[in-house]
Amino acid sequence: MGNPYDQRYSREGWYWGTAPSKACFRVLELLPPDEPRTLLDLGCGEGRNAVFFARNGYRVTALDASPAGIEKTRRLAGEAGVHIDTIVADLTVHRLEDPWDVLFSTGALHYTPPDLRAELFENFRTHTRDGGMHAFSVFVEKPFIEPAPDAEPTAHAWHSGELLSRYRNWEIVECREEIFDCMSSGVPHRHAVNRVIARKPGSS
Repeated sequence: MGNPYDQRYSREGWYWGTAPSKACFRVLELLPPDEPRTLLDLGCGEGRNAVFFARNGYRVTALDASPAGIEKTRRLAGEAGVHIDTIVADLTVHRLEDPWDVLFSTGALHYTPPDLRAELFENFRTHTRDGGMHAFSVFVEKPFIEPAPDAEPTAHAWHSGELLSRYRNWEIVECREEIFDCMSSGVPHRHAVNRVIARKPGSS
């Protein structure tokens, strides 16, 4: 079975739009590329955040399981006049081998099954340079919020505080939880999301 987002990303237009996530601006503020910095966008979708980072001077690699999403990422990068390295891979299977300054992900880590998270995040932390940063957003389960109409059976919600627990030995720069309105399926719905920005001890 193909990636469920391939059909969505193969349509004209941009499923998520082209404006970057607000979290991108926080990363730019907190760890600007005033020296060469590498950034990996895990679950890049159609590339809106990856292109933002590349336009602002980061050396960006964008990873997504959807070939159609990666193709759109390349197209968006070309239109912006920037270079982005791309990887077609499932982030639940792919393991990092190189060190990174920034790992970024929004709207993708809920595809990681709970029994894989400890090993996956150990890999993330190990392959982050001292002084490097993770900026992750995950959907959290709330009994008063209905499942999204476009939710897939391969998605696994997180619990409040679960993402934060992965960074007990890191500096927690920011941690917040919020509920926001979404129209990704064309049907109004809501998500609860936990956003964590954490810095690895040491100097970059």
